[in-house]
This record gives sequence, structure tokens and C-alpha cells, in this order.
Amino acid sequence: MALQMDAFLQRVWYERRSQWFSLLLLPLSWLFAAVAAVRRAAYRRGWSRSFRVSRPVIVVGNITVGGTGKTPMTIWLAERLRARGVQVGIVLRGYGGTSPQWPRDVTNETSAEEVGDEAVLLARRTGALVVAGPDRVAAANRAIERGARVIVCDDGLQHYRLARDLEIAVIDERRGLGNRRLLPSGPLREPPSRLQSVDLKVLTRRVQPTPAANPLPNAIVTTPVLGDAMSLGTGERRALQSFVGSPVHAVAGIGNPQAFFDALTGLGLTVNAHPLPDHARLTETDISFPDGAPVLMTEKDAVKCPPGAAASRLANCWAVRLDVAIGEADAQAIDRLLDRVLAAN
Repeated sequence: MALQMDAFLQRVWYERRSQWFSLLLLPLSWLFAAVAAVRRAAYRRGWSRSFRVSRPVIVVGNITVGGTGKTPMTIWLAERLRARGVQVGIVLRGYGGTSPQWPRDVTNETSAEEVGDEAVLLARRTGALVVAGPDRVAAANRAIERGARVIVCDDGLQHYRLARDLEIAVIDERRGLGNRRLLPSGPLREPPSRLQSVDLKVLTRRVQPTPAANPLPNAIVTTPVLGDAMSLGTGERRALQSFVGSPVHAVAGIGNPQAFFDALTGLGLTVNAHPLPDHARLTETDISFPDGAPVLMTEKDAVKCPPGAAASRLANCWAVRLDVAIGEADAQAIDRLLDRVLAAN
């Protein structure tokens, strides 16, 4: 049911033929816009308090719901900062986590069920000091206690309680801002004008651009790049091209699962797609198929695989690495922003 509702909303928000239903939801969007505007004004005028922690804070987020590429961008930033010798602390909400206590330190071995899938993925990929918790201020302070010199907040653009030194907004170029309406009539968490106040706009470019595709002029461009696949059961690594010629199953419980399926298809794979709701917990049924074909999944889904699944079954499940490529000129532009933030603190 959740997947069907999500698919329906994607059509309403991004396809012209479904705009009639979007119009029906406009009164609710006006209410959402009013509440969001009052909230922003409350922080801007000091009625609600923002807290500044003792280290610089970089926020990576978006103004749309759904997958835009913010987590891969967070990984890129963390790796870029660590290459400078800077100890990075990554904080995030821990969406879907069931931990009875927050904030929570996250390691490679932490259960995704307790802290959320993205938190475990970030810990495994970056080696940063990852702390999850709904209160980002508390999570940031905990990361600083552990030695973080800079805080990167994943998906915190609307979390105004945590003061920030640099804001990065990530937008999927193909889907853009949809119908440019606020929830629930459209996909926006904040109005398009919010993008005028961020320090850096990032376009996730999954396909070759068309003349009307770029909703963010003057933005830098990142390109998702799929890497090797790793067996969850044996640790074996295989190039994705080695799967060409025979059908594979592809499982994705992310904000934009079709982007994963399209990327695999673009490499020549024959894909049987199995989309799941964002952050969906995987069961053995989700990774078991009678034909015995390999099962490819995102790294984010791989951290949620049932720990009790048979080793033989996990050996046929493959986590596909995702990185982002950024041109040298754009990377240098980001470096200059990082220099400014680090020098001022």
C-alpha cells in the first residue's frame, strides 16, 4: 500500500497528466505553506532559538521529498574533508530507527533497525564519527565530544534549530522541482525561493541534459557512478558488466528506486525491478526469488538485509557501490567554500 501511494504521488507531482489531482490538494498545500512560513519567520526573528555548536556545521539537504542524491554528496564531502586531515562528524535524524535512547553513536556493526539505514551506510562508507538522533543539536555536540572538527548534517536543511555555516541543496536534475508546489499538492518542503538563500546548489545529473532540464542555473553538477558489486555472503567483488547477458533482480528501497534500475539498465543489464518504499525493512521474501538469478541492491538496502538469512542466500545478494563524480572546476569551487568555513572557525 505504501509503495502504491508513493507511486501515485510521484505521478501527481511530476507528470502533467495527473495535475488535476494536484489541484484538489492545493488547499492543504496553502496550509502547509503558512505553517512553514511561520516556522521560518520564528527562527529568523528569534522567537524560536537556533543553537550554534562549537564547530562549523555544513548542512546537506533538499527542498523536495524523495531521493535527490544528498547522501552520496554527504559521503563525497566527508571523504574530501578527511583527505585534508579533518576529523568529520556526520549527524542525521536516524529515520525509522527504534533506539530507545538518542543520540546514538553509529559504527559499522550498529543495527540499521535501531538507527536507520542511512546512518549505518554513512558509518561504513566514510569512517567518520556518525551520530544519529532526532535532536541534531544534541547529536552534533556528541560528535564534537568524540573529536569532530567539522559537522556535516545529512538532510538537515529544514532543521533550523541547528545553526549552520554552510548550506548545500541537492536537486535531481531529471525531476527538478516537479510541479513547484508544496506538500501535499507537490513535492516541495519549502518554496523554490528557498534555494536563493543556500550557499551551494548541486544538480544530480543522471542523464544527458536537455535544454529545459536545468532548474538551477549556476549550480554545480554531480554524476552518480555505479561501482563494483559485493556479495553479502562471501565478500566477493564483481564488475557490474559481468552480470550482462543474464537476467538479474534489482531491489531498491530508496527515495527514487527507478534511478537505480535505470542506471543498471543503462549498463546493459537485464533487470527485473523490485521497488520498495523508502527506508523499507527487508525480509527474506524481498531477496528470495525462485529462479535463482543474482539479486542486486543499493548499499543502503544492503545494510538492512536480514542478519539471520542463510549464507547461501546472501551469497547471491550483491550490494552495488554508488559514488558521485564531480568535475575538477566544481570540486575546486567546493574546496573554496570549505576553506572559508574552516578558516572562520
